[in-house]
Amino acid sequence: MRRITRPIRLICGAVAAGVLLAGCGLSGGGEGRGGAVAGMDMQGAAERGDAMFYATVGAIKPDVEWVHRATTTGSCDVSRYWTVMTVVSEQRRGNFLGVVERFWKTSGYRIKTVNPSKELPTIIATSPDGFGIRVSFGYKGQGFFEVTSPCVDESKVAPPTKLANGRTYEGEIPTPNVRSDFWSADAPVPDPATSS
Repeated sequence: MRRITRPIRLICGAVAAGVLLAGCGLSGGGEGRGGAVAGMDMQGAAERGDAMFYATVGAIKPDVEWVHRATTTGSCDVSRYWTVMTVVSEQRRGNFLGVVERFWKTSGYRIKTVNPSKELPTIIATSPDGFGIRVSFGYKGQGFFEVTSPCVDESKVAPPTKLANGRTYEGEIPTPNVRSDFWSADAPVPDPATSS
């Protein structure tokens, strides 16, 4: 099983300090013990997490490039991590987070935390079935997603089957390096009311 790499650990610690999380797990307190998702094992939970991420990133237009980062397991939970390789400028991060938040709300997720700070903008939500999901921006404005399951039955966990939608990297994943005419622009999104 791959371990969380250094940038993810730093982000997890910073989010925990910045938004007063009880720990790096994202799922709520009540879901965390005793096989809370009936009949689901860690592999099923990993696949559910993958589906949550793919649906979320699919709602972001224009598309952004992303790569799988890591999978970790706890005593009865599993977490998946992804890294956004598209450069999202400071001026466009609010738009990015807004798209994600709206999609999560329309998907029935409960928004638990919104941290709009420039240092570590973050949104944390919980799905109706108790999965925690987070989007945050960290070092050099790199975007990260994490999905953490509630407590499920123990099992082996296979890597994700879906390929990243951009290039793949051997070893450490670099900071964002894919330019987007929209997401990488150094100006705020024009206000429709003033752009006519």
